[in-house]
Amino acid sequence: MKVGIADTTFARVNMGSIAADEIRRNASVAIERVTVPGIKDLPVACKKLIEERKCDIVIALGMPGGKEKDRMCAHEASLGLISCQLMTNTHIIEVFVHEDEAKDDQELAWLAERRTREHAVNALKMILHPQELVREAGTGQRQGFPDARPARR
Repeated sequence: MKVGIADTTFARVNMGSIAADEIRRNASVAIERVTVPGIKDLPVACKKLIEERKCDIVIALGMPGGKEKDRMCAHEASLGLISCQLMTNTHIIEVFVHEDEAKDDQELAWLAERRTREHAVNALKMILHPQELVREAGTGQRQGFPDARPARR
């Protein structure tokens, strides 16, 4: 198995290194990493990781800014990642941490690390232990902030 990691220089936290560390802690799989300037560069990077480097799953990591134009760019990048998944029939786990999700730099760094680590584990579950995700269905899992509880009837 091979996990691809695509991250950006625009991010204010080295999310790619965090993801690689978490993957190494939890599995013995090959890792391919590529870093691009910004989030709109991620779809092509992910497609190349899948098609050229033969990754079984890819984690796309980015940190959009807090302005309206940044939210639009993040949305465009998300659409590109979805298209890439459909073109390659391969999952891409999108891990975006928006700067305006945190009240300060310390919380931003904490959130980026926690969300990245939790999604790296999710990527491993998808390719190595999919039944674990079935057991978690409907449990209100959240990556980064605390999990939500299941809704009650």
